[in-house]
Amino acid sequence: MTTLRLLTFNTLFRGDARHRLRALGARLAEADYDVVCLQEVMYRRGAGLLRRAAPAYRHGVYAGTVALRGGLVLLSRLPITRSGFVRYPMSGPLRPELVMRKGAQIVSVATGRGELVVVNTHLSANRDDDWSPGNRYTRVERAELDHLASRLAALDPAVPVVVAGDLNVPRDSAVLADFLAATGLRDVLAGDTRPTYRPTPQWPAPPAFDHVLIRGAAGRAMAGRARLVFAEPVRLDDGREVFLSDHYGVETTLEFEHL
Repeated sequence: MTTLRLLTFNTLFRGDARHRLRALGARLAEADYDVVCLQEVMYRRGAGLLRRAAPAYRHGVYAGTVALRGGLVLLSRLPITRSGFVRYPMSGPLRPELVMRKGAQIVSVATGRGELVVVNTHLSANRDDDWSPGNRYTRVERAELDHLASRLAALDPAVPVVVAGDLNVPRDSAVLADFLAATGLRDVLAGDTRPTYRPTPQWPAPPAFDHVLIRGAAGRAMAGRARLVFAEPVRLDDGREVFLSDHYGVETTLEFEHL
């Protein structure tokens, strides 16, 4: 049985992102995560800042000379054997986030006892906060998940898979349920009603947008237990106390068997 610790976290690109990324890097350096999946790291200098602040994560995946594709960064203590980026199809409605080139990183990690595929992703936001099937943004999110499902179907069934990130769909949404049914993935936090987006006076009860979805190798068990992290404010290098993001992180301990 292989045990691996994974973090997924939307870092929030707006505001004082560089100061918060430095604080996040310090937290990562103190933690014992094996793989870290980050979203909304918009610029290459931000990824470099994290690598310098947390050098124990000797392996990393991100692409782009200035702006990063999808705003996605994956850091790993374990060797990375393969990686690629899948861009989601572009479709309306027109919105500023189209310039982020949202998609998914599909990364193979060598655990020492076999391979694990980790998918780090960030879906388009639903600006109507309406996840009913006919909503215009729900249709966009469904198309993105369908695209991802087709890529997952091509993976070797003998290799366990983790999909982590800000899916921008609630845990109880029909579009997520359909994606799970199509891919055979299981939600580690199924039934957990806590939000992963930080509540505000304007939005006191937001949904859970951040997910860790798992699928064991064919005929092999895979289990996970998760908790929310980064709920408390942190002190920045300039002395201010702020929250690391408008999201919480999801920290997951995975246990799985290889063929």
